[in-house]
Amino acid sequence: MNKKHTYYSVLDLALVSEGHSLKQTFNNTLELAQNAENFGYTRYWLAEHHNSPNIGSSATSVLIGYVAQGTKTIRVGSGGVMLPNHSPLIIAEQFGTLGSLYPNRIDLGLGRAPGTDRETAQAIRSDFMQAAHSFPNEIEKIERYFSKENANAKVRATVAEGVDVPLYILGSSTDSAHLAAKKGLPYAFASHFATRHLWEAIEIYRKEFQPSKVLEKPYVMAGVNIIVADTDEEAQRLFTSLIRMIVGILTGKRDFVQPPTEMNEEFKEIIQHPQINQMLKYSFIGSKASVKSQIAEFIEKSKVDELIAVTNIYDIKDKIRSYELFSEIMKELN
Repeated sequence: MNKKHTYYSVLDLALVSEGHSLKQTFNNTLELAQNAENFGYTRYWLAEHHNSPNIGSSATSVLIGYVAQGTKTIRVGSGGVMLPNHSPLIIAEQFGTLGSLYPNRIDLGLGRAPGTDRETAQAIRSDFMQAAHSFPNEIEKIERYFSKENANAKVRATVAEGVDVPLYILGSSTDSAHLAAKKGLPYAFASHFATRHLWEAIEIYRKEFQPSKVLEKPYVMAGVNIIVADTDEEAQRLFTSLIRMIVGILTGKRDFVQPPTEMNEEFKEIIQHPQINQMLKYSFIGSKASVKSQIAEFIEKSKVDELIAVTNIYDIKDKIRSYELFSEIMKELN
């Protein structure tokens, strides 16, 4: 069994379900965050994506402010802001402002990927590739803008100076592990879809970690797909919406999240496809008893400090119920 406390959090993309408006989607996002706060989740992160009809978290910092305003204690942040899309100065100003409005509650998770297709990345920022290669330097700029020492610089993010907004490095490959270790920052791995390099990345991060003024020892976070329902059969039914979503991503036919249907032979065959099977490797789906044993095994093997649960299903009530049951699992394991 797990010997230490494992924190648990939410990663949300403000998914737009078929038949739902954006306003309804954002209201559901806030409702989920409020419930997550009551269930004991540590943080509620929103991920930046663009040019996808089924994802509503494009203006990530705006949505973070909306969620933070409607909650009281849960940490709210980005999981993550895709830094090459942005000027570090603007991000420092945005999150410095959020950090002042909601003290000690805002997180800034930073990723290197565009969070979209090549054409859209080009439309967001024409020098995207150059910015992506400069990711370590861009993070240093963010750190500088948040420091009190930058008060003497010619270029300042005055609303960020001295504001406590912790930085997190996000990754889906081993590159980010080296960087997070070198900078002594917490490391969040996107194992809810990028499963291939999880163990190697964690090993690199822990082995190369250099203590910093913000972190004395490694802190590992891992994304996992979670769908918990009252029965295994019901969880499998809810899972069909995620399967269709993954197929849409891989075939370039992105669509609104579809209502669940019965788990039939066709769906079972789809999830055996090597690419889909690999993407969904760290998916824990079933009743509370079924998921509890799987999660206990994952925590024992990975020794992660925090799990970030991703529940991409159609209906907000089912989503809230899943997060409630998962919180019960984590409380029992802790």
